[in-house]
Amino acid sequence: MIPFLDLHKINQRFEKQFKEQFQGFLDSGYYILGDQVTAFENDFANYCGVRHCIGVGNGLDALRLILEGYKNLGKLKEGDEVLVASNTYIATILAIKQAHLRPVLVEAETTSFNFNLKNLTESISERTKAIMPVHLYGRLSPMEAISKIARQHDLLVIEDAAQAHGAKNDEGMYAGNLGNAAGFSFYPTKNLGALGDGGAVTTNDDALALQIRKLRNYGTSSKYVNDILGFNSRLDELQATFLSTKLSLLDKDNEVRRSIAKRYISEIKNDKLVLPGFSGAKDHVFHLFVVQVQNRTDFMDYLKTKGIGSLIHYPIAPHKQEALPDYKDLNFPVAEKIHREVVSIPMSPVLNSEEVSTIISVLNSY
Repeated sequence: MIPFLDLHKINQRFEKQFKEQFQGFLDSGYYILGDQVTAFENDFANYCGVRHCIGVGNGLDALRLILEGYKNLGKLKEGDEVLVASNTYIATILAIKQAHLRPVLVEAETTSFNFNLKNLTESISERTKAIMPVHLYGRLSPMEAISKIARQHDLLVIEDAAQAHGAKNDEGMYAGNLGNAAGFSFYPTKNLGALGDGGAVTTNDDALALQIRKLRNYGTSSKYVNDILGFNSRLDELQATFLSTKLSLLDKDNEVRRSIAKRYISEIKNDKLVLPGFSGAKDHVFHLFVVQVQNRTDFMDYLKTKGIGSLIHYPIAPHKQEALPDYKDLNFPVAEKIHREVVSIPMSPVLNSEEVSTIISVLNSY
């Protein structure tokens, strides 16, 4: 059996360090917003090439707090429109809704799963104030084009980088440093995953960073001094310790993921499967390797009989979710096709060559 993702095997590489760090955490007697959070924030800010990293409770909160921060700064107000991908995970949209802004869904592009730029431009109205590109499955959105559109219309650009830790553009700039601000998730399955929930905001905007630091901790500027109405969304001290340890291997792990992707793309030869495009550049870190197949249920049943794990990311388009009834009558044929056909096959830095060969053989025989 080759599981879809073996988290135990991924984290086993760090087990000795984790145990030592946990003992240090116990001995410290300091459990919330201590030195370990500060150390990770500095490490991840340096890694992404930004001035600020603020650890928060999860990726949804990271996006929500960015929007709340910009509202406090007067750059957004309730009811403003934010352009977002129609095929993203619903958390991206929830962040916008929870900040009392209006998500405007934009049709996807068929090969990259990112924004269709023509539709993006056509979706801009006088109420549009921000674009939220999603680096879906680990591939950077076309940020140069998006940033140009944003400049032309004086819009904020807020990256949903929850799946793109370590992805970088041709100029060597990392996800998290390609817009006004970015939200990251450190959910355990991510390329940089904690052993629980966690998230972060990265930005070069000093005023926004100050807002986020207050917002994550009840709106306080110092203990019991509340400047604004805030939230309780703080990166856990222990998770920050684990993340600092795992960050040292992120680039190496991403290279392994890209190497596996190259093998999949060059060696899987089956007309029933549509494989993702990949130029070989570092703009894709393959958080997921997603194929498209018309008869998805049959395909996944076949994989199960062959002992190959798989998952669907994601089975229902956001505008078809009961949680978003206002969007139910919208029509996004490309996004709907993507959600109807995608299947994620095993992809992780601990897959060995023999396992990859087995997966390729099984897919070729479908």
